[in-house]
Amino acid sequence: MKLVTFHHASHSQPHVGIRMPDGKIIDVSAGLMSIQSPVAIGDMLAVIRESGKVLPELTKVAQAYTAGKLPQTAILNETAIKLLSPIPQPVSMRDGYAFRQHVEAARRNRGVPMIPEFDHFPVFYFTNHLAVTGPGDLPVQKLALEHLDFELEVAIVIGKMGRNIPAAKADDYIFGFMVMNDWSARVLQMEEMKLNLGPAKGKDFATSLGPYLVTRDELEKFSERGPNGERHSLKMRAYVNGKQLSEGNLKDMSWTFAQIIERASYGVTLHPGEVIGSGTVGTGCLLELNGSKITDNLWLKPGDHVVMEVEALGRLENTVTHGSEET
Repeated sequence: MKLVTFHHASHSQPHVGIRMPDGKIIDVSAGLMSIQSPVAIGDMLAVIRESGKVLPELTKVAQAYTAGKLPQTAILNETAIKLLSPIPQPVSMRDGYAFRQHVEAARRNRGVPMIPEFDHFPVFYFTNHLAVTGPGDLPVQKLALEHLDFELEVAIVIGKMGRNIPAAKADDYIFGFMVMNDWSARVLQMEEMKLNLGPAKGKDFATSLGPYLVTRDELEKFSERGPNGERHSLKMRAYVNGKQLSEGNLKDMSWTFAQIIERASYGVTLHPGEVIGSGTVGTGCLLELNGSKITDNLWLKPGDHVVMEVEALGRLENTVTHGSEET
């Protein structure tokens, strides 16, 4: 199932929707009322937290739509709504570093050897879960526009509470998957990382997620289970102003999401609604492309149209704009 959070002119608050294969959006609140469901939901976090009882009801709503039994007031055109991040305010947000190709290329371009610790454990950092955007315009202020970059990633959403989760069981804790663009202000990032505390202001101004939250079961045909958890063969591409710059595959993660969950949950309780990014796929950012001479000192600027595309997960489209410097 593909789930969305959207805003419509007739609603004062964002609503949860189901994105159907024909492109229509079902307003979940109206759909649940029309089938006289005992379930009522407020937002996507409620869907995730109560997924055991909510998802079967949403399946009934989708079936009613297919059978032509939903009122037209519950059915919307995607062009008539504004898609937001599927989870506008995640409980938390971590980002991994799971693709060896990206890490090797980035270090090679800086003239340093591959770090052996990469193979010892999956690493991640926390980023700003309150600066999440969905598709659409992305306002960026002056300092962050200095060598502004995209990062092509996939994110998972934790679906149930767990602690000390072994990799062999970790996939069962994944509610769903989204396209993720980890926007990066490279000048700010490179300055602050000299202090050895990881990225902060270079990353905290925006992360884009969406357009859909795709439940794990929908990706079963792309999945292959191994000793370290599932891998998904999903093609990943990035475009700037209509030109393809990046291409990779989610299955090439050196560390699986299951292994990242195992690491993240060691001594820590994970909660429904927490988001974890994969890290950048190989070729998936301008920092790597410029360093490898695939592009020539190319950076994003206001007016640029940026598309992150992942097979089965959709196209996340954003346009960079000037952000206000006012308080």
